[in-house]
Amino acid sequence: MTVFSELRMRPATADRWGWDASTTARLVMAGVVIFTLLVGANLATPLYPLLQAKLGITALEVTVAFSAYVLALVATLMLAGHWSDHIGRRAALVLSVLVGLAGGYVFAAADTLGTLCAGRALQGIAVALATGASSAALRELLPSRPEWASRFTLLASAGGVAAGPAIGGVLSLLPGPTSTPYYLHSAVLMALLVPLYLLKARPALSSAAGPQPLRVLAPRRPSVSSEARGAFWLASSVGFLSFAVFGFCLSLAPGYFAQIVHADSRPLIGLLAGLTLGASALSQLLAVRGRFVVPVGLGMLAVSVPLIAAAAAWSAPWLLILASITAGFGQGVSFRTVFNDVAGKVEASRHAQIISTVYVITYLGSAFPVIGLGLAAGVLGLQAAVAGFVVLCSAAGLILTVITLRAALRRG
Repeated sequence: MTVFSELRMRPATADRWGWDASTTARLVMAGVVIFTLLVGANLATPLYPLLQAKLGITALEVTVAFSAYVLALVATLMLAGHWSDHIGRRAALVLSVLVGLAGGYVFAAADTLGTLCAGRALQGIAVALATGASSAALRELLPSRPEWASRFTLLASAGGVAAGPAIGGVLSLLPGPTSTPYYLHSAVLMALLVPLYLLKARPALSSAAGPQPLRVLAPRRPSVSSEARGAFWLASSVGFLSFAVFGFCLSLAPGYFAQIVHADSRPLIGLLAGLTLGASALSQLLAVRGRFVVPVGLGMLAVSVPLIAAAAAWSAPWLLILASITAGFGQGVSFRTVFNDVAGKVEASRHAQIISTVYVITYLGSAFPVIGLGLAAGVLGLQAAVAGFVVLCSAAGLILTVITLRAALRRG
């Protein structure tokens, strides 16, 4: 099948040569696409201070630009999160890469807050199109190892978000610091299109019959089976809290971290901003099991987040690094466990739709709380706003810790 016939959800008129890739190659492709798109979406993290100076925008407007990405991502997940269940995983990934190319170009050329937001929004659409498709593809490629499918999904996602700020910081040392990183990233995306196009795709899960096959792509009201409902809401709640913390790390944190380490090195600030995400990604490689994994992980997150603010008050870079790592590790093991639980209870034909809905709620954590943080920073100052923000995040983490601990004790 060609990409075009997949998009029309019609059988190809004639078979064509294609790359009949191995399962391993398909796993790598699914992971690399979402990883690369998330790297591009987070290249801007260490560049925000430069963009503030270049465009003359405030801290609040930085959070607005960041949230444009999140809101576009969430809207696309709601409207098109189920598309790959019908057009196929490969076609959805090709679309996501093309939109990602457009987003990178618009962002690189941005000279106003509006164009900056437009570029971020296109990047959000690209990530949304790839999110459900890559997760579902990994699940289908590892039918007998669902836990590892979830691990690979979260490793690629958290790894891409963590690597983006670090790579952006290094590439910003080149001429054209706010545009060159995106032009180089676009070259990588264009290279990815070649194997994606040549890949011999497996057919979509459900073929559309009738004269209007595109009707199945219309937005759907999310619904979850009663068996998966509890797991769904727990995963969504843990995800929302996690991404509220991540959203802070990826938007206002560069300026905040610079105050703590008394440096303005963009590579260093990018590395610090991605530290929590990096720890979360690496935690996916560890075999941590047991009925108390979720409450312990959430407890680590709840305790570690206030220490990030304390690091500023005490001018302690070592505490910032330690708190960032423990927060990321706690988030990683707890979210992986609850994510794997809901993924294992969802039927294959609706996997992309339900997982996309989990991510809708999860990514909202990077929008509204972060905009609120930006508003508070304008009124109270950055340090006071961050202190209040981490206290709220810690309280939410402790509540989830108690809920999951009671559930674990009941299972015992």
